[in-house]
Amino acid sequence: METAIVRIKKGEGRSLKAGGMWVYDNEIDTITGDYTNGDIITVKDFDGYCMGHGFINTNSKITVRMMTRKKDVEINEDFIEMRVRNAWEYRKTTVDTSSCRIIFGEADFLPGIVVDKFSDVLVVESLALGIDRLKPVILEKLKSILAEDGIEIRGIYERSDAKVRLQEGMERFKGFIGDPFDTKVEITENDVKYLVDVEDGQKTGFFLDQKYNRLAIKRLCRDKRVLDCFTHTGSFALNAGIAGAKEVLGVDASELGVAQARENAELNGLTDRVSFRCADVFELLPELEKAGEKFDVVILDPPAFTKSRNSVKNAVKGYREINLRGLKLVKDGGYLATCSCSHFMTPELFTKTIREAAVSAHKRLRQVEYRTQSADHPILWSGDENSYYLKFYIFQVCDEK
Repeated sequence: METAIVRIKKGEGRSLKAGGMWVYDNEIDTITGDYTNGDIITVKDFDGYCMGHGFINTNSKITVRMMTRKKDVEINEDFIEMRVRNAWEYRKTTVDTSSCRIIFGEADFLPGIVVDKFSDVLVVESLALGIDRLKPVILEKLKSILAEDGIEIRGIYERSDAKVRLQEGMERFKGFIGDPFDTKVEITENDVKYLVDVEDGQKTGFFLDQKYNRLAIKRLCRDKRVLDCFTHTGSFALNAGIAGAKEVLGVDASELGVAQARENAELNGLTDRVSFRCADVFELLPELEKAGEKFDVVILDPPAFTKSRNSVKNAVKGYREINLRGLKLVKDGGYLATCSCSHFMTPELFTKTIREAAVSAHKRLRQVEYRTQSADHPILWSGDENSYYLKFYIFQVCDEK
């Protein structure tokens, strides 16, 4: 089938040639042939070498998102089924699939779309015009493939309400795909029960990427006093409580998040030892320090302080401050779990920032382990696709003596 052709400038397309999946507007020399934004086109190098096929959108700086690097492959329903089946088979092998991310955009070679499974409900986020056109087929194939394993999906909710859709020339959308259902979905993860609000919760309703990092802190928390900062709906705090912590305080600035966290604590029978406070963490931590409070375990799970390269400097200040304050609240010999979910806060920069905070706090750190996101959020080793974003450290914190 003939398609329009995007030709790359000589000397450009380095990320694409290294295995990446994006072609930026400033890398393109010419576009020939008829097309409508969202169509599948062919990408060729300056010398005519075919680099594969992807969908085009001239409204976006990411003008082409690649679907295949094969010259003779047609992007049809069979192709989509192959991609979706591969994504599901990978999850079955690597993670607990009761609730998991089934499709993670570029890292599953389906650029611009995310699908999370919460028990028997799917939540989809579509962020690119071309994949939005393919969304009905992707969801149909996914439901069919899950049914083969005896998993019947009772409903699908769309959370395509991110601002980035506007950059694609698309409207933001949020609502049911198909019949409506109760959008409070109960899931169980690491023996902890949660009510996930797929309609009004952050992102798709719950952060599945920290699943095994939450599990990793459990062994540190038995009979301990724990502080969970930026608790959201209480996930780290509840894992600490289930693990047998004697006292847990979760803090978040969102009243909705704290209300959901308290509901989750009640669901797990933990209200006697897990409590939550609605407060600005940056304001609360100095107050706790001034009051002489100390904790055996401090957990820092902040939102992304930067979503672009331009604001990294300010983000570094935020991460340094929060880690400095957190470190001062850890008892000698206690533990700090700290993370960054910003792609632009590189592992090297995050490590440097924590080291600087430790020096300022006069603390010595012994690394217990370094982790990234759960395997259902696979990291694609190429290009700029933002698939590697979560950095998670656990340290033992020792006073200088």
